[in-house]
Parts: sequence; C-alpha cells; structure tokens
Amino acid sequence: MKALKQTIQIVKNKYTIAFGVFIVCILFLDRNDVFNQLQRRQELKKLEDKKKYYQQEIDKTQTDLNSLQNNPQALEKFAREKFYLKKSNEDVFIVEPMPDTPAKNK
Repeated sequence: MKALKQTIQIVKNKYTIAFGVFIVCILFLDRNDVFNQLQRRQELKKLEDKKKYYQQEIDKTQTDLNSLQNNPQALEKFAREKFYLKKSNEDVFIVEPMPDTPAKNK
C-alpha cells in the first residue's frame, strides 16, 4: 500500500509529467521523430551503397581509358568489338547465339 502511494506521488509530480510529455513529443510528435530517423538512416545506407558502386564504375572506366590511351592493341580491340571496325582487307561476320528453345515433351 505504501509503495502504491509512493508511485502515485511520483506520477503526480509535475516534473515527472513534464518529462513524460517532453519524451512523447520528442519520440513521436517532432519533425525528426524516431521513425523519420530510422527512415533517413536506411536512405543514407542506400545512397552510400550507390556511391560505392558508382565509384567502382568510375575507377573501372578510368582504367579502360588509360589502357586505350596508352596501348594501341587495346584501342584496336575496343574499336573492333564496340564499333565493328575492320581493316580494308577483312570481312566482319557477326554471330549471334540462337535463342533458347523450350524442351520438347516426350
């Protein structure tokens, strides 16, 4: 009984009530509440992953560019594969794989 009275006194205390209202406002009613913070953290993670992917692509492209600028064989290979360029005494044949056919039922 004494513990119950003590608990009621603590709950009725104006500082406890003010603190409780403050916590509720901060956690749920504020513009930067807990849910928005979690959502922003997930968005930040996705953006960091995209940044890492694009940085890797930039590095790969820089390597290819450096190779094309400094290596004539790589430049010739690139031109032949991407633009189907050929020498004057050559013929180019483009072979495309056949589309997969479904298995016949027996």
